[in-house]
Amino acid sequence: MSDELHIAGDRPDARSAGISLRLATTEDLDRIMQIETSVFEADAWSTELMRHELADKNCHYVVAVIDMTGEEIIVGYGGILAPRGSGDGDIQTIATIPTVRGRGVGRVIMHDLLTAAHDRKAERVFLEVRADNPIAIGLYRSLGFAEIGVREGYYQPDNVDAVIMRLDMNAVEPAGWSC
Repeated sequence: MSDELHIAGDRPDARSAGISLRLATTEDLDRIMQIETSVFEADAWSTELMRHELADKNCHYVVAVIDMTGEEIIVGYGGILAPRGSGDGDIQTIATIPTVRGRGVGRVIMHDLLTAAHDRKAERVFLEVRADNPIAIGLYRSLGFAEIGVREGYYQPDNVDAVIMRLDMNAVEPAGWSC
């Protein structure tokens, strides 16, 4: 399946572009892994790790889909680990295909993941992001995440630092996550 999906219009938001979310299942694994390996290349998770994540009851994974003449096409995905009662959530991964970037798909996915964390009574949500990804860092800041540290050389083999970010769920209203 090609990542060459083109959406008409000049930078529409995800919902007006006909993109919706649904819960991810192991049936989505092949397409998720296509996106995972094309986006993250050397940093990509293994198929077995992703399969485990999708099946883990403490995780919540969604896929962003668009309906192209009756055929559903997955254009992004994301997941959070948020065990009920732990007080913490961790954004495990989020990715979109290049042709839908800048159209609000990542924001819609993040909104869903933060809502899941809220529903699971998480008080804090953490994530790591490559220090060389200013667009993602900007998205996370706009959602209320603050930088709390750096893991030097975390992403290998590229030796890129990870910026650690945290969102205090008690300080942000769910409406603040609006798309």
